[in-house]
Amino acid sequence: MALQTEYSFTLPSGYADEEGTLHKKGMMRLATAGDEILPLRDPRVQGNPSYLSIILLSRVITKLGSLPDINPGTIEGIFIEDLAFLQELYSRINGNGSVTLRTKCTSCNEEVEVSFSPPK
Repeated sequence: MALQTEYSFTLPSGYADEEGTLHKKGMMRLATAGDEILPLRDPRVQGNPSYLSIILLSRVITKLGSLPDINPGTIEGIFIEDLAFLQELYSRINGNGSVTLRTKCTSCNEEVEVSFSPPK
């Protein structure tokens, strides 16, 4: 069985680019040691440790809609609900625990709970 290294996702709200296009579907890859270590040298992280999450996500999100590039500015521009979703997804695919998220169904607008467990 091959190791799964990329995971698809759909943002609860979506990222609106400069033209107003909404981007919701994306891919996140497993983090490497460098993804965790190298951002610690970034002056933005040294000045504000909370910025680490922004840099980490910009490194591991490989696709978001039709955007040609994902960078820290992209992650800074997403809604808080989407940031929380991506942080939970990052933790789930790079850790060992299961995660339960509350979100709204895009079809019926009802709140739903979605549980994720890492593949065995």
